[in-house]
Amino acid sequence: MISTIGQKYNKSLFGYKNLIAWQKSDELAHFVYNLTMAFPKDELYGLTSQLRRAVLSVPTNIVEGYGRNSKKEFHRYLAISLASLAEVTYLLEFGFKRNYVKEKDYLMVESMVAEVGRILWKFYVSQQ
Repeated sequence: MISTIGQKYNKSLFGYKNLIAWQKSDELAHFVYNLTMAFPKDELYGLTSQLRRAVLSVPTNIVEGYGRNSKKEFHRYLAISLASLAEVTYLLEFGFKRNYVKEKDYLMVESMVAEVGRILWKFYVSQQ
């Protein structure tokens, strides 16, 4: 049985899961991970690795910023998430141009990135 203190800690520690920005960026990360499974094996330590790190940086920086005790720090981590999303955008486009991503998948992931970007930007601005 979790004590009252434990319940409060769990709610605040995992409260980031209620953030739409985190939820959508988590979905994007899973989608990109699945997408990169079909990348050429010789890209495992190149594009695949770089893209996976960048896409994971989006939700993980939301989590880390949320865990900070400062609105200013949270805002800074949201900025890092936005920068990582920009990196993801370029890397996906690069992969598409190299024919590692099918057009249908690229259009889908491009739409997801745009949605995450809109949500994350509005959230970033609201935290100033």
